[in-house]
Formats: sequence, C-alpha cells, structure tokens
Amino acid sequence: MRIDIITLFPGMMESPFGHSIVKRALNAQLVEIHYHDLRQYALPPRKQVDDYPFGGGVGLVIKIEPIFKCITDLKRKRGYDDIIYFAPDGELLNQKMANYYSTKKNLLLLCGHYKGVDQRIRDHLITKEISVGDYVLSGGEIAATVFCDAIVRLIPGVLSDLSSALGDSFQDDLIEAPIYTRPRIFNNWKVPEVLLSGNQSKIDQWRDQMSLTNTKNKRPHLYEKSYVNDSQTSKDTSE
Repeated sequence: MRIDIITLFPGMMESPFGHSIVKRALNAQLVEIHYHDLRQYALPPRKQVDDYPFGGGVGLVIKIEPIFKCITDLKRKRGYDDIIYFAPDGELLNQKMANYYSTKKNLLLLCGHYKGVDQRIRDHLITKEISVGDYVLSGGEIAATVFCDAIVRLIPGVLSDLSSALGDSFQDDLIEAPIYTRPRIFNNWKVPEVLLSGNQSKIDQWRDQMSLTNTKNKRPHLYEKSYVNDSQTSKDTSE
C-alpha cells in the first residue's frame, strides 16, 4: 500500500508514524507513506497558501491553487483508489471503513487546516470525505494519523497474528469482552474464575455474553444493529 498525504505540517505525523505498529509496517515495506508539503505548491512570489473567506467572517481558508496543483501533479504519476479529505461533516470513520481501505493500493489524503479548504476542491477533486468524530480538531493531520493507524494495522503481515485484529472491538459491531492478565489477584481484585477454568467452551460463552453486555450498556445503537435486529431476522426466517 502507498499513502500520499498533502499537508501544511508534515512534522505532525512523522513522530506518530515513527513508532509501534505503523513503524513496523514501514520497516517491513508493507506500506509507504509520503508527505507533500502544500507550501511547495503555492504560487510565487509570496507562496501564500491561505486567504480570507469571501463574504467575510473570521479565520482563513486554504487556497484552491496550491491544492489543485499538488493533486494534479500526484495524479499524473499514479492512479488513486480514493482522494480523501478529512472534515467534521464527512462520513464517520468506523471499523467497516477501516477494513475496506486496508485492502487498497494507493490512497491520497488531503489535510485541511484553519477553517478548511476552498469548497471547489471538495466539489471537484475529492472522492471521499471522512470524519473521525463529531468535534473539531486543529487540522486534518490528526484525523489522517488516526485513519492511517486504523488501516495499516489490518494489512496482512503487519500484526504477528491477524486474528488479533479480527477479534478487536467493532469488527462484528460489538465491543470486546474485558481482558485480564497476571497477577490473578491484586489488591484483592480478582480475575473472573471462568478465565482460569481451562474450559475453553465456557470461556468463549463468557466472552460472548460480556461482549453483548458491554455493547448494550456502552453502545446501545450497535447492540440494536448487531444483536436485536439479527435476532428478529432469525425469528422471522424460522416462522
């Protein structure tokens, strides 16, 4: 996989990608991540990348020319599965989307900043808009970092055991069951006895039940989607 990232602040992502799982993927050449400084595409002589919005208002908007020039230049060199812009009003990132993008070969990510980018870029060049939550960040670099981490870890060969990722929360629209490790007792807080029983069938049943309980309590909308609706479908089919 190759990921190209257009940004005003490349250094914001270099540090997170220099550690842990993403670093392992980079070292193993399972993914390439390339940064493109938008300022290098700004028009001379001032090399200005932002300006005030038409119609007035506070804040600055990233200008259309440097973004258009950068995207056009990159598209001459390769085709992209999607050109993604991170915005608060984009489609909410979830595990299903992460699974989908982990299978792609070439992705181009555009990170906005300030008040965002000229709308004409979004209308004519962007093929997918993504949000990482219903809140506003200082810039798209943070969202792009989250997105990359979510998809890179799913690339075959990145994790030593892919089944670990497949058992994560949200893979089946459910939250993972609680997990424990040694010591068995700490400060008189005990590990559930079923996990120490050695009976894998009972352990699996406990984990399934706790997964449902956690989802029902913490993400009721997912519980309705994955369990209540499925149960109703099964009932209707059997009748």
